[in-house]
Amino acid sequence: MHLNQKISSIYLRLAVGLSYLWEVADRIGLFGPNGHAHVGWGDWKHFIAYAKQVMSFLPNGIINPLATIATIGEGGFGLLLILGLFTRMAAIGSGILSLCFAIAMAISFGIESPLGYSVFTLSAASFLLAGTSQYSWSLDKWFASRIVNKKLTAYQSLQTN
Repeated sequence: MHLNQKISSIYLRLAVGLSYLWEVADRIGLFGPNGHAHVGWGDWKHFIAYAKQVMSFLPNGIINPLATIATIGEGGFGLLLILGLFTRMAAIGSGILSLCFAIAMAISFGIESPLGYSVFTLSAASFLLAGTSQYSWSLDKWFASRIVNKKLTAYQSLQTN
């Protein structure tokens, strides 16, 4: 893997992962209450109001569960991507989740909304990351090297006996 691919992979993992964690932190009020500078929602109530707008074409009874699942997914995918743990699966999940969000935005607000907020770009970036052959500076790589080293040590001990 070339240096620019390694750096791009790390940058993509961090950019997507931190974006997800930022949004989750905003939803649970870690950046302050609704109405303060740099706060999108500020609490769960304001986030759910937005989720109801985004998913206005769905039955009202499933919006809260879907918003909760999406938030758990974003937090989980964000953390996994930053750590580089189960990176490929987290990137695929991120791509699917953000594609669903982009489609919901397009249905409810028109195509300019997901394009303007780069939600399709987030989805594409996630799928691109999923197709990366290696993940530098990741727990995936560290675990893989430990497994390979154990197998090599076992093989070498068999050869010396």
